[in-house]
Amino acid sequence: MSTPIIALIVLALGAIAFLVGRMRAAGLQPATGQRLHSRPNYHGAHMFLWVVIPAMVFLLGWSFVAPQFVDRAVLEAPAAQQLPPPGIDRDAVLREMRGLADGSVEASFNPTAEQLVPVYEAAARHYALIGCIIAVLLAIAGAGFAVTRLKWQFRARNRVEQVVMVGLIGASLIAIFTTFGIVVSLLFESLLFFQKVSPFEFLFGLEWSPQTALRADQVGSSGAFGAVPLFWGTIFIGAIIAMIVAVPLGLMCAIYLTQYAKPRLRTWMKPALEMLAGVPTVVYGYFAALTVAPAIRNFAASVGIPGASSESALAAGVVMGVMIIPFVSSMADDSLAAVPQSMRDGSLALGATPSETIRRVLVPAALPGVVGGVLLAVSRAIGETMIVVMAAGLAANLTLNPFASVTTVTTQIVQLLTGDQEFDSAKTLAAFALGLTLLVVTLILNIIALRVVKKYREAYE
Repeated sequence: MSTPIIALIVLALGAIAFLVGRMRAAGLQPATGQRLHSRPNYHGAHMFLWVVIPAMVFLLGWSFVAPQFVDRAVLEAPAAQQLPPPGIDRDAVLREMRGLADGSVEASFNPTAEQLVPVYEAAARHYALIGCIIAVLLAIAGAGFAVTRLKWQFRARNRVEQVVMVGLIGASLIAIFTTFGIVVSLLFESLLFFQKVSPFEFLFGLEWSPQTALRADQVGSSGAFGAVPLFWGTIFIGAIIAMIVAVPLGLMCAIYLTQYAKPRLRTWMKPALEMLAGVPTVVYGYFAALTVAPAIRNFAASVGIPGASSESALAAGVVMGVMIIPFVSSMADDSLAAVPQSMRDGSLALGATPSETIRRVLVPAALPGVVGGVLLAVSRAIGETMIVVMAAGLAANLTLNPFASVTTVTTQIVQLLTGDQEFDSAKTLAAFALGLTLLVVTLILNIIALRVVKKYREAYE
């Protein structure tokens, strides 16, 4: 019996407890002049929580403890005497045994693993049954305790809301601790990198070629870790070319949808536009590599532009700009819709045309929200990887030519961490330094965007 099945049994018991608690609470008779403090649903929810939470907490801990007992039972079996000494070889045999048991491994390469499979399955069933029995007993004990609290004056609503509040706080703390863990891990690895390579060289160097730094005596002397070409490629593609495409088109889409489109047209056109945000980035990458990039290269060759490449910053930037149009359009749409109708009516009453009202009243009034949307779109664009990998290439060139191949920070992170790598070398640690830099930049952009949007909302609420 697996842990998910036991969890379903506990949830079923919890549902039964909820129904019983609600029925018994509905039949309570308060004293004369008094009334039931909490509604029957809260009493049922209180019983549900007492049945489910203790059992689920036990199952969570048991899922970590039970495998240790199972492994101990396997090692005590007579067939385990043939296992190698503790180490990598023994771990490999035990992994093969588990794979044979769960079906992920079809054939055995070690006879001992095949012999231990029945022992492993019997031990797993034994301890799963123990876990199921304990979980059910905890659920029944919780139900019994909750039944003793079923009284008309019991504040079930307060207890249930306290549990919900704790759950919400826990969910918020998970997000905070996850972000903190990401920052700490990046910071730790980045400090190891900066012990090998000067921060000045990394932030201001003009040559990026970590593949040449293969020996310790080359690191720091070859100038191979200058990240300026990567920073420029990221800005060139994500913050310049993509924004030249996304900002005008996104803003014009928002103006049309909010000011000119009929309601029926808007109801299907806006979702169709927002579907662009749901298209996988690898699809955009294929489109950029197979359609847009060859077309741009052929155009550049036809007009005599030198240095045109089949992998270009322009191809990646144009497709990336199309991808983030919904980000700009959605924020601009909300900002234009939030402008008070009185401002539009006043402009029209003074004799301004609808187009003049849009240019001189609505867009300036909604500009803070539009700027916030643009900054959020930039932070989304500079973190894009697949489009750049497939359409812009991997060459770290410091160039202004949009028809040339360039690369970005995220692309280099993928390249440095792909395959078998040594995590004590400057080449691999450089990926963490790039990730930390990108995290800081996107965090600053998001903070600026949120402050701008907040200031805008305060002005018109």
